Amino acid sequence: MQPIALPDRAIVTVSGQDAQDFLQALITTDLDLLDDDEARPGALLTPQGKILFDFMVTRDGTSIRLETGADQAEALLKRLTMYKLRAPITLSLTAPAPVTVHFEEAPGAYRDARFAKADKVVYRAYGAAGEATGTDEYERLRIASGVAVSGADYALQDAFPHDVLMDKNGALSFKKGCYVGQEVVSRMQHRGTARRRVVIVAADTALPATGTALTAKGRTIGALGSVIGSSGLAIVRIDKAGDAMASGEQILAGEVPVTLVLPAWTGLDFPAEADEASA
Repeated sequence: MQPIALPDRAIVTVSGQDAQDFLQALITTDLDLLDDDEARPGALLTPQGKILFDFMVTRDGTSIRLETGADQAEALLKRLTMYKLRAPITLSLTAPAPVTVHFEEAPGAYRDARFAKADKVVYRAYGAAGEATGTDEYERLRIASGVAVSGADYALQDAFPHDVLMDKNGALSFKKGCYVGQEVVSRMQHRGTARRRVVIVAADTALPATGTALTAKGRTIGALGSVIGSSGLAIVRIDKAGDAMASGEQILAGEVPVTLVLPAWTGLDFPAEADEASA
């Protein structure tokens, strides 16, 4: 596939001698594990542990770059400024920012860790924009890889990191110490209470629109997120989905029968409703 320019992206850059220490105490990503040529997912959470902002984290020399959606960039900058106080750092915003996706190694590009988990090769480059060839092929790959994004698949301030597989894709640290919302996500991890998860949805016909309810036994178990043709993503209660599968009940997206698959790279499975969900 040819390089694709992603629309509506922005970058918040954190510079200065304490840039890493500043962010390490705020965001979910463990920056000590971030390689120079890697783009890792991450989030800034609410104190209640829900995703307030999500982004891709990369190094730019001694600075740290947070690539995010243009619709949340100014609010992210404002929130970081609130935490800044007297820290010797500088915050800057580039919006819109040229972000190009490559499907092979490219000079100066960063390997996207989310796709690497699914054994797919995707690189992100910053600077000159790539060809504006449309993003359908990228979206198909994203869906097939089980990579959820805010807006299309979940609403900010409405999802926990576990819901969107951040505990599995390198976005969430349980070892680096405190950060905003850390107590809640740590408790979910150690108690194994994560039951809402991203699944890959497939049908024999075209799927209905994003937001359509997924039901089993007449009960809503989730809702469709990203959709292209007969494939999509959804966040569902995997215990309820597993219970329906175990009893041979059909799962519907609106009126369309569907099958649900947990991304293989997660190591998760569908428990019966009475069982503990894998986490």
